[in-house]
Amino acid sequence: MNVPAIRNHLETVIGLARLLEQVEAGAVRIDADGYRELVLQLKGALAEELPQRALQAILNTYSATSVLYENLHYPHSGLSRAPLERSAASEVQTRQILARMAARPRAS
Repeated sequence: MNVPAIRNHLETVIGLARLLEQVEAGAVRIDADGYRELVLQLKGALAEELPQRALQAILNTYSATSVLYENLHYPHSGLSRAPLERSAASEVQTRQILARMAARPRAS
């Protein structure tokens, strides 16, 4: 990839990451389809090769993108970007939510 192409790709990733961060913070509202499209575009952009230092800077700056990146690479590296305590707490919280959902009476 040449320098202008890398710069363009980085600008795209950063723009998408910034928008996802704003959506997650509630500063920008989009519907479910818009959210899905945003995540798919960012997922595609993250799948393309990026300079490692630039990728790390993006992931360190944009927490929602970091979580997405971690989820995309979970089969290979697990929750490697999240501190162990936060990962364990997430697992416990997920189990609690699933248990509450399972205990709810189903609508007929």
